[in-house]
Amino acid sequence: MTNTWTDIQNADFILVMGGNAAEAHPVGFKWVIEAKKQKGTKLIVCDPRFNRTASVADHYLPIRSGTDIAFLGAVINWLIKNDKVQWEYVKNYTNAAFILADDYGFNEGLFSGHADYTSADGRPTPEAAPKGAKGGAVYNNASWTYELDENGFAKTDPTLENPRCVWQVMKRHYAQYTPEMMHKITGTPIEDFLLVCQALGATSAKNKAGTILYALGWTQHTYGSQNIRTMAMIQLILGNIGMSGGGVNALRGHSNIQGLSDLGLLSTSLPGYLSLPNEKKNPTFEDYLSVQTPKAMRPGQLNYWSNTPKFMVSLLKWFFGDKATKENNWGYDWLPKWDKMYDVLQMAEMMYQGQMHGLLVQGFNAMGSFPDSNRIVKAFSRLKWMVVMDPLNTETATFWENHGDAHNVDSSSILTTVFRLPVPCFAEENGSIVNSSRWLQWHYAGAEAPEDARADLEILAELHLRIKALYEKEGGKVPEPIINLSWPYKVAHSPTPEEMAQESNGWALADIKDEQGNIIVPKGGQLDSFAQLRDDGSTACACWIFAGSWTKNGNQMARRDNSNAGLGNTPGWAWAWPANRRILYNRASCDPSGQAWDPERKLIHWDGSKWVGADVADYKADQAPDTDMNPFIMNEEGVGRLFCTKKLVDGPFPTFYEPTESPVGKNLLYPKVLNTPAVRLFDSVKERIGNKDEFPCVGTTYRLTEHFQFWTKSVKLLMIAQPEQFVEISEELAAQKKIAKGDTVKISTKRGWVEAKAVVTKRLRPLDINGQTVHQIGIPLHGGWVNVGEKKQFLINTLTPFVGDCNTQTPEYKTFLCNIEKA
Repeated sequence: MTNTWTDIQNADFILVMGGNAAEAHPVGFKWVIEAKKQKGTKLIVCDPRFNRTASVADHYLPIRSGTDIAFLGAVINWLIKNDKVQWEYVKNYTNAAFILADDYGFNEGLFSGHADYTSADGRPTPEAAPKGAKGGAVYNNASWTYELDENGFAKTDPTLENPRCVWQVMKRHYAQYTPEMMHKITGTPIEDFLLVCQALGATSAKNKAGTILYALGWTQHTYGSQNIRTMAMIQLILGNIGMSGGGVNALRGHSNIQGLSDLGLLSTSLPGYLSLPNEKKNPTFEDYLSVQTPKAMRPGQLNYWSNTPKFMVSLLKWFFGDKATKENNWGYDWLPKWDKMYDVLQMAEMMYQGQMHGLLVQGFNAMGSFPDSNRIVKAFSRLKWMVVMDPLNTETATFWENHGDAHNVDSSSILTTVFRLPVPCFAEENGSIVNSSRWLQWHYAGAEAPEDARADLEILAELHLRIKALYEKEGGKVPEPIINLSWPYKVAHSPTPEEMAQESNGWALADIKDEQGNIIVPKGGQLDSFAQLRDDGSTACACWIFAGSWTKNGNQMARRDNSNAGLGNTPGWAWAWPANRRILYNRASCDPSGQAWDPERKLIHWDGSKWVGADVADYKADQAPDTDMNPFIMNEEGVGRLFCTKKLVDGPFPTFYEPTESPVGKNLLYPKVLNTPAVRLFDSVKERIGNKDEFPCVGTTYRLTEHFQFWTKSVKLLMIAQPEQFVEISEELAAQKKIAKGDTVKISTKRGWVEAKAVVTKRLRPLDINGQTVHQIGIPLHGGWVNVGEKKQFLINTLTPFVGDCNTQTPEYKTFLCNIEKA
């Protein structure tokens, strides 16, 4: 979230799209209700189903699952055509004025750099990536850059009239996204669409702010990253980023999913959103820093990633301690170097092909979460061993069981030995959780763990110590990363959560002095902020964005002072990364002179000598506003990006493509390109992709309030509340299929089938998609065969395709083709 749960109460308009906050985040949704009660805030919900959030909304509009970019692109077009733009914000705080290099182009659904791209205006076609390449190799991203002056800075046109400036190029890109085209693709009625446009457009006024709440309904698509990018562009056009009551707010699907990405658990990440080195691009530490430390694109602009050397050296000192020295580049060569994405799709593919022999599954029900579960059974069956660390038994630990019918397994063919290691549940340990608001909150054990449970830290520590001892005794290939790993814990085989938290914060390995030579942190002391990190080996820090969470003043995550500092900000409650800042990019809530756009929602402002207010300024505290520095200090341009130069591999502007499994079979906007050319799709699963003739309905998955992931089916009262699986279908589809309420139905895809009870409801309706009727069905994702009592339950990921987002590799769970019939 750019903002916070509590800040939602300050919004003048709330759009929920790509999520169902009332269902999946019922406690946080309180702040939406507060906004409605206190301010009369209008709430609109756009979703394939009329859901629990829609039931308290001012307006609901339906949409075909997987067509959000067509909808949001049309919003951009409408805002531009109707002059609903916060012009001062756009001109000063976005890259609208930046002029693009001549080799950028877009034509017939493809960006320049693709092997099939042809220029429409006679411009030279840049060198393309190899045809048929996967992921980031589909495009030559180097062509998506700015035109530079003699000093290497980006050229701009403050008038926004240059035909190659971002604003003009963006206008042309979305000119085709008309309300009429939006309706043909999404099925959303034009009059409903216009209600959203008008409500959003009203927040372009300086004294208004609107927010968007989204969740897995946007991320779990083959273009999930671009769904979110489109909304970020809308909020930049409206001037809503950095504003109290504004922002783009991701509602995390699990209480600690934010912490997962913060701490670098993605396959090509390191803690604090540092990149894991690439074996070809970053062979040396010097190469790594050159690539990962971007140069400012404007004179005078602070680019905070210029501190990458400090973050990286401090991280390496945490990894390797005294063994990391300047002479050996702080142990850089001991870090693994990635050659490809090792996400869940890649790992499952390697298991399926017999290229991976062992798997440790920690706190994760992979069997119920990886897409195409029938194929996952075969993949797991080719392992030599699997270790499952979990408080409860799971489908992953029992994947080898034969449950017949939809999950028919020949146990005799399985090569895998499965070990279960019981661990405490989260309520039986101390520790921290990072919630959607980026708040690190400390929790204390509420009960003792069972005697046979061992803490995750203890299990992992013992594994490390035993492996290290084997390396020291027997040698082996590349032993240095293990042998040289720092292990400073008081009890070597049992590190504590408190020790982990202090390491995440960071500490001084030598006296840290200010510019006047005064000691600000003595050797061994906890750091106060990431500003104290050094690149000379005198600091160690496991996660630079967490610096300040456990200081000399103690555990800041455990604070429970909910005093309101203004606009609902509670800086004394827990601790928010970075620097206890509650609203990101909040410098953009002020005009270029440093005064709030809206005096009634003054978040921060310049008092003549420093930035003050209800929040920690996302800016240098003493940086005067009349300088060349701009608010978005994490970007080398210093501004928000309407055009994305390098981070997304499938294009600098979000572009509509049909889902991998399309119910219409053609892209009305770009007839020559049906699906995103950068889709994460392995050759071995292409025959498992369905077609609209055999599977005419669109299926989507969602959560229920009564169940939390796969845990609560082990709780009797919650199983009483939601005792069995069901599927929501429209009255029209039920009549067509002769299905009555309560019938057991069979839902099938190219990958397998499940059974569920039919809930015939008005909450879903058929959609007219360019003259074709498309039916959608909704299926809760909770299920499986462990701890479900007498009623048979199915894994819903049996239905979902083995494809993913080319940027995040998140699998596609929200749009797939299926058929439904009475069982």
